[in-house]
Amino acid sequence: MAMTNPFQFIQQVRAEVSKVVWPTRREVLLTTAMVFAMAALTAVFFSLVDLGIRSGLNAVLGMFG
Repeated sequence: MAMTNPFQFIQQVRAEVSKVVWPTRREVLLTTAMVFAMAALTAVFFSLVDLGIRSGLNAVLGMFG
């Protein structure tokens, strides 16, 4: 792989960065809100599953203890 000089490298980097489609502020806020909402739903789901498993295990152990 041939080495390019620093000036060409910077030109190539600028050309590639100009091709990037940056999200709008609204898109960033919407996706951030969706991530927080999904994280909260996941936390609630796993809390309920944990509560159910714990209650079931306590019930089973209570019958034998």
